Amino acid sequence: MAFYSDSRGTVINVGGNPLLKVIVAGFLFLLIVILLFNSVIKVPTGAVTVLTLFGRVTGEVLPEGIHVINPLKSANDLSIRTQEIKESASTPSSEGLVMNLDTSLIYHLNPEKAAQVFRSVGPRYMEVLIEPNLRAAIREATASHSANALYTGEREMVAKQVYEQLFSNLGERGITVESVLLRDIQLPLTLKASIETKQQAEQEALAMNFRLQKEKQEAERKRIEATGIRDFQQIVAQGISSQLLEWKGIEATENLAKSPNSKVVVIGNNKNGLPLILGQ
Repeated sequence: MAFYSDSRGTVINVGGNPLLKVIVAGFLFLLIVILLFNSVIKVPTGAVTVLTLFGRVTGEVLPEGIHVINPLKSANDLSIRTQEIKESASTPSSEGLVMNLDTSLIYHLNPEKAAQVFRSVGPRYMEVLIEPNLRAAIREATASHSANALYTGEREMVAKQVYEQLFSNLGERGITVESVLLRDIQLPLTLKASIETKQQAEQEALAMNFRLQKEKQEAERKRIEATGIRDFQQIVAQGISSQLLEWKGIEATENLAKSPNSKVVVIGNNKNGLPLILGQ
């Protein structure tokens, strides 16, 4: 039984007040519900949760799913999904020409270092850490290459150089770099026109060399063919004699004479002894 006195000194008995008991019980129940509600957290898909206690990072990192934690601890979600940063920057080449370079960085947060990133950088690690390093790496890579090389054949080399630098710098800070893509390189119009003109002239020279090579091959083929014909004629001429020609003539005359449809008059040929056949 509990008593209390009011300002006038009157003693009041509250121990048996059922309404007060209900209020106290309800308050305790609400407090328990709030504590239980704060003790159960859900980590979303593709994220991890870093726990802090009174503003201090505890080092605990929870994977996706349902977890029961100390209700006094705070949960901070960080995405570990693959993300993309698109950067458009004006960068100088080795000869000092300014180019507009469109770059994409593909990366994700290393879940094993999420607590370290949250403690040292915070949830805005993309703006604070990744973007400045990306800009610096692009400028350093393009400064060692000429504009002509970047526009023609060394784009992949520049992308590789940027990737290697970011992989080293950001990897130590808990960011995993997956790839670096150079989407577009825009040169000054005058330089672009001169490069395209040079490329066209080089293509035309290559085409001319191809045609000349083809003509040389065709001339060589004809020369070999003519040599073969000449050699054949020489071999055949060496094997033909006057006696062979007379013998072939006699054989041809006999075959014509045996033909039932031919009516001939045979007159002796005094020059070579072969018959002379006159058709009627």
